[in-house]
Amino acid sequence: MLLIISSPDDAVTIDFVRPKVEARGIPVLWWDEDQYPAHSRLTVEVAGGGCRQILKHHGRTYDLAEVTAVWDRRPSPIQVGDLVTDEDYRAYAELVARRFRDGFWELVPARWMPAKPTQALRSDNKLVHLAKAAEIGFTVPRTLFTNDPDELIPAWNRADGQLISKALTYKDFFVYGEQHLIYTTQVQRRHLAGRHRIQHAPVILQPNITKAAELRVTVVGDRLFAAEIDSQSSRLTAQDWRRYDDNRVVYRAVDLPDEVARRCLEFTSALGLNFGAIDLIRTEDGEYVFLEVNVNGQWGWIETLTGLPISDAITDWLTADEPATKETTP
Repeated sequence: MLLIISSPDDAVTIDFVRPKVEARGIPVLWWDEDQYPAHSRLTVEVAGGGCRQILKHHGRTYDLAEVTAVWDRRPSPIQVGDLVTDEDYRAYAELVARRFRDGFWELVPARWMPAKPTQALRSDNKLVHLAKAAEIGFTVPRTLFTNDPDELIPAWNRADGQLISKALTYKDFFVYGEQHLIYTTQVQRRHLAGRHRIQHAPVILQPNITKAAELRVTVVGDRLFAAEIDSQSSRLTAQDWRRYDDNRVVYRAVDLPDEVARRCLEFTSALGLNFGAIDLIRTEDGEYVFLEVNVNGQWGWIETLTGLPISDAITDWLTADEPATKETTP
């Protein structure tokens, strides 16, 4: 059985894969963490040299010993439930529920994509994976992670005024009721006067590298799919292609140089990942520069725009330990 842990809002991505898994005769349980503990029951019994793990949901009982693979996609936060109204007890219940959930997943004896949650969380940290990329031999920009305002002007001077700022994690937030999402931003001279703000929220500072193109490299197990993004063809995407301008920007499947491809596979393996969405820059001199990895990055749009068979690779990986019982095609 395949266990998918993800929000119902993730259906666009899940439905690239789920029909292909079910067409192989493999049962799928799609469950979201916001059902726990308010609406689902998790039980672990340790006895006789082993343990039994049970999930009860919508009146059905699932023995997780039958799970051969877990696709941990985009789970929602756990929900204690509206019946718990006391704030102190609610905080306690959420803490205990999270600790139990973390241990529960650690005990599931199945293959995980991208990795077990604790490993995925560690690997998704930009400090950790950028240091690993440099260790493996990727070219990485000189990077400063800091909340020290005194570091901004020296970094700006070292980059001859060509400095960019990035967030350590991408999460929208509200300021005075207005929604914000931080993209890669060019640091202008006028921004230096406001450098004291860095102390409140650490930032990433890097020299702005001139790009010929950007690449999204999707790694699935030991398979690799590279897509080139012509981000420089649009002013909107020149700094950050996630601003998206699909009417002007071309996406195409490409082959990476052997050494770059080898490093991508070695990198995800070293981080303990079975999936990774790696962002690279190709410079005008043909050099490949590592930017970051998203351990659960989106890939459906890449498959749609380029035809790269990423969903087939994910299906193959998730079902590798299950015997096919139905010879049909999706």
